[in-house]
Amino acid sequence: MHCKAVSEHRPFKIPESVLVVIHTPALEVLLIRRVDAGTWQSVTGSRDTPDEPFIQTAIREVAEETGIDCGPGSPLHAGLTDWQLENIYDIYPAWLHRYPPGVTRNTEHVFGLQVPAGTPVRLCVAEHTSFQWLPWREAADTCFSPSNAEAILMLPRFLR
Repeated sequence: MHCKAVSEHRPFKIPESVLVVIHTPALEVLLIRRVDAGTWQSVTGSRDTPDEPFIQTAIREVAEETGIDCGPGSPLHAGLTDWQLENIYDIYPAWLHRYPPGVTRNTEHVFGLQVPAGTPVRLCVAEHTSFQWLPWREAADTCFSPSNAEAILMLPRFLR
């Protein structure tokens, strides 16, 4: 996978996306800082096509944004789990122009990805400026999005 340049994106985003909480077994959570807003978040991204399976969107976005390969056949694929959660939220007004006219809400599907401590991260510098690994509660307090924070707070429940 490669880092997508802005010009490669579809004219409008599909209002269906994934949120992938990347974490270690010790519940250290990876957060990445957005170029455009300066806010911290987990990996997120929209479907490329309306029929793209959400798991494929998650695999693609993780690879594009962090350089971590969790696709089928990779050692990390078994650590990718669909949490069977969906968040529906209003799109922030500053980002409405990225969506078709009249679209104001996004549906987000939540995944977790467990990786070994020390997993290398290679950011897409067109999208993110830095990354950090934080204990899960601190990560939830640090991220901008309420649905992202809520997902991180659920992390221990999904490891039982």
